[in-house]
Amino acid sequence: MTGKQKNRKYILYWGVVLCCCFFINTPLYSEDSLPVAVSPKQEIRAVWLTTIYGLDWPHKPAATEAEAEKQQNELIAILDRLREANFNMVFLQVRQRGDVIYNSKIEPISRVISGKYGVESSYDPLAFAVEECHKRGMECHAWFVTFPVGTPARVRAQGSKSVVKRHPELCKLHKEEWYLDPGVSGTGDYILSLVQEVVDGYDIDGVHFDYIRYPEGAETFPDKKEYEASGKNMKLADWRRENINKIVARVYDWVKEVKPWVQVSSSPLGKYSRIEKVPNAGWTAFETVFQDPISWIGEGKQDMIVPMMYYKNNNFFPFVEHWAENTKDRLFVPGLGVYRMEAKDSNWAVDDIIEQLDYVRNFGSSGCAFFRCSNVFDNTKGLYDRLKDTYFKYPAQLPPLTWLSDSIPSAPQEIVVERLDDKLKLTWQEPDSLSESLTYTIYYTQSDSIDLGSSQAMIATGVRDTVAFIPIDPETEKLYTFCVTASNRYRLESVPSRETFYYLSEFVK
Repeated sequence: MTGKQKNRKYILYWGVVLCCCFFINTPLYSEDSLPVAVSPKQEIRAVWLTTIYGLDWPHKPAATEAEAEKQQNELIAILDRLREANFNMVFLQVRQRGDVIYNSKIEPISRVISGKYGVESSYDPLAFAVEECHKRGMECHAWFVTFPVGTPARVRAQGSKSVVKRHPELCKLHKEEWYLDPGVSGTGDYILSLVQEVVDGYDIDGVHFDYIRYPEGAETFPDKKEYEASGKNMKLADWRRENINKIVARVYDWVKEVKPWVQVSSSPLGKYSRIEKVPNAGWTAFETVFQDPISWIGEGKQDMIVPMMYYKNNNFFPFVEHWAENTKDRLFVPGLGVYRMEAKDSNWAVDDIIEQLDYVRNFGSSGCAFFRCSNVFDNTKGLYDRLKDTYFKYPAQLPPLTWLSDSIPSAPQEIVVERLDDKLKLTWQEPDSLSESLTYTIYYTQSDSIDLGSSQAMIATGVRDTVAFIPIDPETEKLYTFCVTASNRYRLESVPSRETFYYLSEFVK
């Protein structure tokens, strides 16, 4: 695709996508028949988009420019499908096991991209993904696998580019897999360098850490030498937790100095610790793998916690309440294990997931995330249809990051409406005092006043342009009222523009 073709596609995109989304999710034809909204106005609706082994994307490496274009089109199809169901956040796996999916000066690009470690594609996959997410009103968060760096076979395949070869002093072999050792002082430097490369080089919305913990079977992890050198006055468990705490705090502080709107989050184990309701909880974050995400929240070193709650019944519901009680100052987004619906896994029913979605909406969460993306867009057991037609029927704004900023943007100018055959063209001007990057939410009503607190009143949110195209039934006569608001990178929303009234008629009046 040429640069000119890409530009043309960008200009036309919002018209195409908003027409589709609006027609399906918020039709202009009749408010009388609309059901009561199930979805709240503000809610995180996220997926983990896995790139390791090409599980979600890309399904084939690209050795030629034509194959690279197929990869791009494949991602576009995934994002289109997510947008049609009103998803608003993607955790994109940018670091796998010591390899990445972007053009890095530190680690080799993954062979899932080009077929061979270290061979870059004709495009930068991360830059492309960020741009395409933003076109669709979705945030893109860079998902890092933190400490695991691969099996011996994977390390050999990466050759001299492997971190195990370049920095053997940072790495430990444990249960036939290599790991960066959190107890080695240089490990924090190395993790931070990866974060700096991505935050400085890309317009990402967040940094998201997975496997930011000690591995399974940690009682035999070979860090005795480091513990004896620096942890003599602490219990081993406390020393290990503090090693991770320091890395979390250091990364958070650097990100906030450079781009304070970039969110920092993590996906700890779904059970924080053994709680009174479930004293025999088994594998937990705090006791088993030495994660202490509640302290990260308490110290103000995370913006969002997305625990991997891939359990059912008594292993799920009490822990949702426990997380909600202990993360009130930040965003708590339970991760739902939709992969469990696969017959080869646990063969859950779709209603198991729906029950969990209902529960987290009522017990203090800020939304939910689904693992994996393919189980959503492939409509496993009809989940996608249930979300699109009912639970995510209407758009949702992302919750504001009020602890990071209290600056409210100015309101945009009112919407100008122009009829173009079977569409309405909506345009508006940026606020007069524009000094930051903004997105827009478009509202409408067919009654006397717009209910700005209702998801049903939103045509679209996260819009990064100042034009939208809305489908109409040209044979109806209706009075519409439109307005638009602006939101900054902290998701703080302006007051609405002045309302615009438009009378749709088959005839000019």
